[in-house]
Amino acid sequence: MKRFAALYSALDATTSTNDKLEALIAYFASAQPEDAAWAAYFLAGGKPRQSVPTRLLVDCARQRAGLPQWLFEESYQAVGDLAETIAHVLPPATRETGLGLAQWIEDRVLTLRGLDVDALRERLLGYWDELNWSERFLLTKLIGGGFRVGVSRQLVVRALARVADVDHKRIAQRMVGWTDSRQAPDAARYLRLIAPLSEGDDALTPHESDIGLPYPFFLAHPLQADPATLGASSNWIAEWKWDGIRAQLVKRAGRVWIWSRGEDLLTERFPELVALGEALPDGTVIDGEILAWEPGADAPLPFARLQPRITRKSLTKKVLAESPATMLAYDLLEIEGRDLRTEALAQRRARLEALALSLSASLDLLRVSPQVGAANWSELAALREQSRARGVEGLMLKERTSMYGVGRTKEAGTWWKWKIDPYSIDAVLLYAQRGHGRRASLYTDFTFAVWDEAAGVRTLVPFAKAYSGLTDEEMRKVDAVVRKTTIEKFGPVRSVTPTLVFEIGFEGIQASPRHKSGIAVRFPRMLRWRTDKTIEDADTLAMLKGFLHEAQA
Repeated sequence: MKRFAALYSALDATTSTNDKLEALIAYFASAQPEDAAWAAYFLAGGKPRQSVPTRLLVDCARQRAGLPQWLFEESYQAVGDLAETIAHVLPPATRETGLGLAQWIEDRVLTLRGLDVDALRERLLGYWDELNWSERFLLTKLIGGGFRVGVSRQLVVRALARVADVDHKRIAQRMVGWTDSRQAPDAARYLRLIAPLSEGDDALTPHESDIGLPYPFFLAHPLQADPATLGASSNWIAEWKWDGIRAQLVKRAGRVWIWSRGEDLLTERFPELVALGEALPDGTVIDGEILAWEPGADAPLPFARLQPRITRKSLTKKVLAESPATMLAYDLLEIEGRDLRTEALAQRRARLEALALSLSASLDLLRVSPQVGAANWSELAALREQSRARGVEGLMLKERTSMYGVGRTKEAGTWWKWKIDPYSIDAVLLYAQRGHGRRASLYTDFTFAVWDEAAGVRTLVPFAKAYSGLTDEEMRKVDAVVRKTTIEKFGPVRSVTPTLVFEIGFEGIQASPRHKSGIAVRFPRMLRWRTDKTIEDADTLAMLKGFLHEAQA
């Protein structure tokens, strides 16, 4: 636990990718396999479930520190992070423990769920009394379900590849499914993860331990330059960039699995796609996009129609009827157990189209993403301008000769996402909340509003939250304004006097009765701070609704 807490602190203290990589390598090179297994799980994105209610965490810490409630709340407001506040106010530990990370997680943290309040209180106080500041901070993050760390999964893969002296593509392959909560990390799994290649082994061979695992997803780079710099357009396959759930459908050993790009197992959420998978030849893996698409329709439904398939606890007949799903296939990665990823994309697409034709009874469930035909880049650019009318985000450009790589790489050939510019609107900052990690002492998470001019009265109505898009220096300046213009405090949130205007960009828009504005936007972020505008210059709810009508047209 001490070593993982030290690693967490080191990762949180720097923005240098090289420093983070070296810290990861040093940890994995010396950690015990059982501890390294859990560390890899958390660092790669595994989410610990909250095992102690937040209110109980606060009460236990406050009483142990002998603080009145108002003083603890003031401390929380000053610090901005609950786990950090608790670590600060607790008295020094009276004893030490040498337990490793695996013992802490398996024997202590995971055993907290389901205990009564008195037992939880006793264990919490005992655990805190064994740990120093950084260890208490980490433990509280883990048991509160708020563990986040500023490293990418790819950086963890690179560190493990260096430690194991194995190609990073092999490590990425082995790590597929690593954060699946149904299978706990352990020493044996970790040792398989970093095992050296045996003679004749191939870095691209598929899965040894779980036949149902997908391949690592191949990701595209954003295209910022003129596509003419890519050479002749005839060397590229263009497809529409759809707005759905990127997924792989896996059929092996007579069973079907559906995995999202985030490695969530979605099989039970899409029974009609399971039926599609059952009709596929054994040993088939298809990469594509899950979309809501009514049978016989020419275009998919908005992404909002797909969300109930993920968010609802149970799939009723009504949900299945209102959100029919289809797999829009991009690529064929495996057929009859043969790994096709090293073949050229043009060959893989030909195999995919042949497979789809052989499944004529399932055409509404399996659609091949159509190629967008154009004689040159200018024609393709003109077609791209139709993206919003088609309900897509732009175009994907894929080299005809490209293999199917691992992650966002150019080693296997290049894929580009040539997106249209986002929707944008000028909005007013109304509420602010502290950030996390290095930003825990700054107000960086903001709620924005536009003018509602209904009934002839101008009022500001919130419509979006955003926390990304500004530089660190801009964040510090906005934080100073927030502190000077605070009107009220609501726990960690402050309402402010409206003075600041920001250009907010977002990818999609939909009607939402749950929001006061009646609007929900997708992937909002701050494009720039409009220091040249006053709040009176901000845009209106009518403008947002105009975007909505355009999207629905």
